[in-house]
Amino acid sequence: MATLLSRTPRQEEGAADPRVAIIDIGSNSVRLVVYQGPARLPAILFNEKVMAGLGRSLAETGAIEAAGLKLAASALARFATLAREMQVNELRTVATAAVRDASNGHLLIATARQLGLEVELLPGEEEATASGLGVLSGIPDADGIVGDLGGGSLELVRVVAGAITDRISYPLGVLRLGPIRAQGKGVLDRTVGKLIQETGWAGRGRGLPFYLVGGSWRSLAKLDMHLSAYPLPVVHQYTLSLDRVGELTRTLADLSKAELKAVPDLSSSRLPTLGNAAALLTTVLKHLGSSGTVVSAFGLREGLLFQRLTREQRQEDPLIVAARDEGRRLGRFPEHGDLLDRWIAPLFAEEPPELARLRHAACLLADVGWRANPEFRDERGMEIGLHGNWVGIDATGRALIAQALYASLGGKMDSPEPLGRLAGSEALRRAKRWGLAMRLGQRLSGGVAAPLRRSRLVLEDGTLALLLEPEDEALYGDTVERRHKALAAAFGRQPVVEM
Repeated sequence: MATLLSRTPRQEEGAADPRVAIIDIGSNSVRLVVYQGPARLPAILFNEKVMAGLGRSLAETGAIEAAGLKLAASALARFATLAREMQVNELRTVATAAVRDASNGHLLIATARQLGLEVELLPGEEEATASGLGVLSGIPDADGIVGDLGGGSLELVRVVAGAITDRISYPLGVLRLGPIRAQGKGVLDRTVGKLIQETGWAGRGRGLPFYLVGGSWRSLAKLDMHLSAYPLPVVHQYTLSLDRVGELTRTLADLSKAELKAVPDLSSSRLPTLGNAAALLTTVLKHLGSSGTVVSAFGLREGLLFQRLTREQRQEDPLIVAARDEGRRLGRFPEHGDLLDRWIAPLFAEEPPELARLRHAACLLADVGWRANPEFRDERGMEIGLHGNWVGIDATGRALIAQALYASLGGKMDSPEPLGRLAGSEALRRAKRWGLAMRLGQRLSGGVAAPLRRSRLVLEDGTLALLLEPEDEALYGDTVERRHKALAAAFGRQPVVEM
């Protein structure tokens, strides 16, 4: 049951975006995340976790250690207070495997209730459902098996065509694996294989990707990004082949604690569980028959948000929603991005939908650099394209948006690092054309709507024509002419103005 907090006068007067928060009491960590923004993809306003390790002693004693209970209670008290101070409109508190399975889990639920928090104890299948929906929220076209590794359990979820078709939960959390592996070589593989076989999941991932959810598996991906000198520090939709998973597992055994601590953005609290996480991943992939892995930064919490949405909201493109919101916040003219995309679209009529949506996102972000120092607007645009909090997009897509924004905001006709390592030269050349077309539209119109509505771009035999109404002839000044010529040259055409 969601806890509705009292509304302050400021909220009653109408804050633009309500704040929604989730307290997630997991087997490894207790976390508060506060969201604000469009319902389909709200931005993270605040994120804090406490590594309470509630599931650490479950395999041996069946109970949560006293120290873990104390640490979790302290975290809940802080989080409940923060939620009130942040004027959160809706707060939902959920608990998963450790609290669900522990003989003394009820003590933590009682503590939470004293703090004004009503804890939802998620059954294994509901936890799996939320994790699957989280992946679909961030990767709408996901088709494969989601694996959510927590401290106390492993959930497997079959996702396809935007829906969940099956799910299951196993007592194979990363904090439970140590005692299993301690029994000897091959015991973990036999244990996992038996569970997967008996529940009818053996071979169900044949030829399909395995979507990685959970902090321990994301940490493995971050380690691989470091070891391979991957040029984009964004873990969402990062891929690991089966061979690479095997190599990573073997490499991990040879790395010292000091070497692991030197890895950027690798939480020290995850280091003790990395070996177990890698071993479990190897054996799960083997028994499912998966073709490789894709990392998802979205999981249970995002799935809980996704559950709240209407059917129409779920069908919205998360990349377009996020880009539109970012453009609205950082740009000067909120309606301009969609209109700019329609204005340049005739030049790219042959593009498939997957490219057209990237171009649309770039147009929505076309004005994000206007507050930056003029000497660095191109770099600002590229940085937002590469490192923005986007989902529903892979590294190549990020590179294309970054290239378009770089060209649109005055960058040279090159591809700065690391764009050339993330996308092919032909794709980047196309994105430069997007950027030059956006640049022409921005300058012609001054960023407002009416001039774009009254004009058109047309590719004709050997020319790139700009069609203007007679009353707009004065808009075709020297700067506009130069940008028109640059765009036409990128197409190998001659610029023509038609009234």
